[in-house]
Amino acid sequence: MGLIHSSVGGTPAESWTSRESLEAEPSLKHHVESSDRARAGFSKAMEHYEAAVKSHKAKAAEAEAKGERAPASPARPDPGGRVSNLYNGMIAPLVPYPIAGVIWYQGEANAGRAYEYQALLSALIKGWRTAWGQGDFPFLVVQLAPFQKIVDGPGDSAWAELREAQFKTTHTLPNTALAVITDVGHETDVHPKDKAPVGARLALAARAVAYGEKIEYAGPEYAGMEIQDGRAVLRFTHLGGGLVARSGPLKGFAVAGEDRTFVNAEAAIRGDTVVVHSDSVPRPVAVRYGWADYPLGNLWNLAGLPASPFRTDDYPYATRPVARGAARRP
Repeated sequence: MGLIHSSVGGTPAESWTSRESLEAEPSLKHHVESSDRARAGFSKAMEHYEAAVKSHKAKAAEAEAKGERAPASPARPDPGGRVSNLYNGMIAPLVPYPIAGVIWYQGEANAGRAYEYQALLSALIKGWRTAWGQGDFPFLVVQLAPFQKIVDGPGDSAWAELREAQFKTTHTLPNTALAVITDVGHETDVHPKDKAPVGARLALAARAVAYGEKIEYAGPEYAGMEIQDGRAVLRFTHLGGGLVARSGPLKGFAVAGEDRTFVNAEAAIRGDTVVVHSDSVPRPVAVRYGWADYPLGNLWNLAGLPASPFRTDDYPYATRPVARGAARRP
């Protein structure tokens, strides 16, 4: 087995997506347009910079002749326009080298823009598959690890939204899978050191998706909800032999009524379901699990795989797109 490692830390998905793929999706075309504007602006900025360099050399020589300190050198302008640059420089040259599949571990740089990330990641996957011409080869995605300060109460989370976008992408496109790693994060390290579980779960996904083995490769995944006597009863797929709570009582669940105010909830496994309730929410309408930058849920299956964070409601994203595709909290 061989691996081709092509990565640059702290980079957004649009840098790894071909220009053609971005232009083909109306909601993503703004990336190309803004990149073109940046490049055009860079050309003009470079003209001013080169003129400033010539002027600086003359002034520096004059200062040296007088025994004075030379003025500071002009700052070189930032080229900007980095859309598709990593695809062009680090992916396109690999085509059409035969590959069995791709492992995608990225998303931190797009947190805050989860509203468009599903379309963006889908465009990236489709574009790579088209470029290679090998059909729908396996594409295995690593979900964002827990990161940032742990908080006690439920609330909005840009990272949770990004995890949801990753989940939806892998459940929309064929021959994809998601490696959930909510148990290996670190509050202050965006690159957690414990990589063994990540590799092990990716290996399970590869065995199932790429090689067709009939094995469990995913943790419990939310499949539906019913309200019974003021309690939310949640159903799951990928039971892996049964649901379990790791290291103590079940945690990580929040519930809300019609006012959409979420509070921490009590949860218990009942057969192949999870029953969620709170005395302060007599008429629940929505449940969230692991909905935080740093989730602390402990729902697993007997196959030894953690559940993906989820929400049962279709409440709008907390991070909405603004001008030219940027995003911010309201």
